[in-house]
Amino acid sequence: MIKNNKYKILTPTTLIIFGATGDLVRRKLTAALFNLYCKGFMPDIFQIIGFSRRDYTDEQYRNFLIKEAIKDIEIKYSKEDLTGFLNKIIYQKGFFGDTGAYKNIRHKLNENGNVLNMCANKLYYLAVPPNFYLEILNNLSVSGLTLSCSDEAGWTRILIEKPFGRDINTAIKLDDILAKLFKEEQIYRIDHYLAKDTIRNIIFFRFSNVIFESLWNSKFIEKVEIKLLEKEDVENRGSYYDSIGALRDVGQNHLLQMLALVTMECPESLSAGSIRKKRAEVFNSIMPIDTKKLVRQFAVRGQYDGYRNIKGVSPDSKTETYFKIKSFLKNSRWGNVPFYLESGKALKEKRIEIVIYFREASKLICPDSYKNHYYQNIFTIKIYPEEGIFIRFWVKKPGLLQELEYRDFIFNYNRGMEIKAGEYEKVLLDCFGGDQTLFTSTEEIRYTWRFITPVLNKWDENELYKYKKGSVGPEVSI
Repeated sequence: MIKNNKYKILTPTTLIIFGATGDLVRRKLTAALFNLYCKGFMPDIFQIIGFSRRDYTDEQYRNFLIKEAIKDIEIKYSKEDLTGFLNKIIYQKGFFGDTGAYKNIRHKLNENGNVLNMCANKLYYLAVPPNFYLEILNNLSVSGLTLSCSDEAGWTRILIEKPFGRDINTAIKLDDILAKLFKEEQIYRIDHYLAKDTIRNIIFFRFSNVIFESLWNSKFIEKVEIKLLEKEDVENRGSYYDSIGALRDVGQNHLLQMLALVTMECPESLSAGSIRKKRAEVFNSIMPIDTKKLVRQFAVRGQYDGYRNIKGVSPDSKTETYFKIKSFLKNSRWGNVPFYLESGKALKEKRIEIVIYFREASKLICPDSYKNHYYQNIFTIKIYPEEGIFIRFWVKKPGLLQELEYRDFIFNYNRGMEIKAGEYEKVLLDCFGGDQTLFTSTEEIRYTWRFITPVLNKWDENELYKYKKGSVGPEVSI
């Protein structure tokens, strides 16, 4: 294990994970925690309590993690690293509605505090479907687990996965309940896309390079496309996905957050408060799509063939597996620039990117034979499969003739870079350190749901288009 004192949390910290045998723990969380441990970023003294309904002992749970989550980890680690990490993990069996199990957690926390003779930090991670949030929050409150053990030391924080609510009303209800139990600075609403290296780089690329920011407005930009396209289908998540749909799953959060970073005004500083304020201003400026006519004009939803045959999916389901929305911002910078938000399952390819199309120059110098061509500079932020920034320029071809061709300037994250940290490593590290920059504020949540909810409500009054698996989605223009 590497010793890393720069970001070290000195106060003892306990992480309690609800849903400790679930998909997120198997695929993401355990690997992120183990990587942080091996890199020396975990608190000096820490403990992890896994909470789930399976009948495991501590040792059985550790073996479960080795088999399901650690065996495929790519980083190099020693046997001592693995043993040291696993020894920090204990298990608590219980159902989310079982108040006795919460009392057992409190007993373990008190016992640990007595051994250390000091007040420890507590971090609750709700790695569970959203329908369990209210039950868990209520039992945390009833059991006294939301309270810090001291006014002077030992913070209490909570990490919550998206989607945060199902619509504006449920989001406000959940937010109000959280506000009664925690202060805003204790609440960490996760959008792990904000922790991706390329996405984090957007504001630095924009506001640290004068050649771009002066052109970043409706005078020079024609349109913006934000795409999160997936080749995989819903697979084994039929029941969960059918209750959520694509727009709730990635539209209200990932795509809108990318929109905010591309369009926000320059923050006063890199503080969490400044950046979250500017993101919220973008969401507050999105023009509403709130009538049947507007939804038909500016939004398309689709469902791939065979979706209704998946286990857990209703045979007459109208849940969208694809959507495309044409949106506008009502502010002076962006005028009439359309922003296209697109995502879908079971498509031709997996591709995640932000494509910014610049307007053609008002006066263009080029050979006569090229006069009818549309010369457009394109700025692409690629997140998958490549990570980086690609800028398209038009130049003269090498040689004797006056011929034009495009060339791409490429800033590729995958070339000559050290191994990058996973987004969940960054999420956990920032939460341990108290940095809320990469987490959504209550304002952001309410503004995004205010935009998304009318679209969801009016979609049932408009057509659900079918598309073939492996295609580009419904062939409908907006």
